[in-house]
Amino acid sequence: MHQPVLLQQTIEYLLTDPNGVYVDCTLGGGGHLSHLLNFTGNNAQIIAIDRDKEVLEASRKKLNLPKITFIHEDFRYLSRILNRLNINKVSGILLDLGVSSMQLDTASRGFSYHEDAPLDMRMDSEQALNATEIVNHYSEEEIARIIYHYGEERYARNIARSIVKYRQAKAIDSTLELVDIIKSSVPARYSREKHPARRTFQALRIAVNSELEAVQEVLPQAVKHLLIGGRLCVITFHSLEDRIVKQFMQEQARECICPPDFPVCICGHRASLKLLNRKPMLPDENECHQNPRARSAKLRVAERI
Repeated sequence: MHQPVLLQQTIEYLLTDPNGVYVDCTLGGGGHLSHLLNFTGNNAQIIAIDRDKEVLEASRKKLNLPKITFIHEDFRYLSRILNRLNINKVSGILLDLGVSSMQLDTASRGFSYHEDAPLDMRMDSEQALNATEIVNHYSEEEIARIIYHYGEERYARNIARSIVKYRQAKAIDSTLELVDIIKSSVPARYSREKHPARRTFQALRIAVNSELEAVQEVLPQAVKHLLIGGRLCVITFHSLEDRIVKQFMQEQARECICPPDFPVCICGHRASLKLLNRKPMLPDENECHQNPRARSAKLRVAERI
């Protein structure tokens, strides 16, 4: 079931003008958008983007209002989307990163390591690359690199070695088949801590969907299209994407980005953002109890200046 995380805090920060233009770059189940609608006026305009066509259509059926424009597209092309709509500046932009609850709860999409399904993991089912392609055709070195860098998995080399050895006899086709390979590659005590496949599945999902590259590409576009006083709200779920968002916002909030040992500023950089929370907002214990998926969520907010 879809439960938007940090809902109240996100909308309170995002909304600056009840009749403004807002962009939800990650529509998903529409939880944040549904709440935003309660506080917008008749003249408000909302652009709802999702690269997952199934998810987009499901949310369109629930939220099909004249003020909402639904766009099936990757948010990394934000400028292209807004230009196509003849929109230059907006009042607020929301990015709720990572996999959506609807995707996790649909076993056939291959995101979950708890249920057996084809090893897919594509957020956009129309793209060519999927997880099956990676585990069956990438080199051992590349698989290890993906699992280590995108999953921060300490047993990445062991897992990659086991994947390559297994596929010599049979192609790896399903999620639970991969889970068994992972379990055989790590110490028994590791399996008792948390699910041993969680980091590898995260890594493959990020690689399949180019998630980190998309975040890096969209953030400068978001700043470009915000009105003065407009807000950028970003919810992250793991350290890799949070690090990208944190460093970007901090850099854009500084007047000078010269190396600290430079005696005078030569960069000419001027701050474009003001940080509204020095430390990220986290869900409280009650929200984590009601929605365990919220435990790792962090909300960072910046305002265009």
